[in-house]
Amino acid sequence: MNWNKNKVIAHRGAFKKNGFPENSIASLKEAIRLKCYGSEFDVHLTKDNRIVVNHDDDFQGMPIAITTYEELRQKMLPNGEYLPTLENYLSEGMKQDHTKLILEIKVQSNFQATLKLTDAVLEMVKRLKAGAWVEYISFSYEALLRVLANDPDAKTAFLAEIDDELPVETLNRDHIQQADYDFNIYRTGNWFNRAHQLGMTINAWTVNDKKDMLALLENNIDFITTNEPELLLELLKNR
Repeated sequence: MNWNKNKVIAHRGAFKKNGFPENSIASLKEAIRLKCYGSEFDVHLTKDNRIVVNHDDDFQGMPIAITTYEELRQKMLPNGEYLPTLENYLSEGMKQDHTKLILEIKVQSNFQATLKLTDAVLEMVKRLKAGAWVEYISFSYEALLRVLANDPDAKTAFLAEIDDELPVETLNRDHIQQADYDFNIYRTGNWFNRAHQLGMTINAWTVNDKKDMLALLENNIDFITTNEPELLLELLKNR
């Protein structure tokens, strides 16, 4: 494998500049073409236990958890794609070996449903032998612990909004290798040095403003998740 060595994670794929649907195969392909370090995407579980790639818990008004995949295929993304399954998405991503697939396990309607989704994701990744491509992120700490219980070598990152963040020392204790927080959290506190001293990485989301990107780069942030991967790649090129 020859993973890209930049700091750029395309949020829901590289969708914005070319008007691709978020979380589509097209936005994944564009993130790969741009040579981003990673392409982030979100997964949910359908009524018939198919894992689909979508940010919200509904697709064009159809609640994913109580809708079968065939029913979801009655509607299409604006570019003519069907809603991707995780199998579709991983299979496309595995055609290359330089952009990571940053898989967000979405918090479901209850704890058991989140763990059921987590188990289904792990089974799919194992079946496709996709482990080398995938990194796992989630707002569910328990989902990440479940991933690590099944695959101790998996790379995981805990997502947090303001007031939900945990100290990097807590993550490190539980073998979660990255803090992946709302970028405003990093405005105070010595996050970067503390994480790096522990051998951990720091990611910030969702950073779309040039000034904010530059401030994070000055602090030697490891990764930035952005809707503007082209802008961030240009800033990195000129540093």
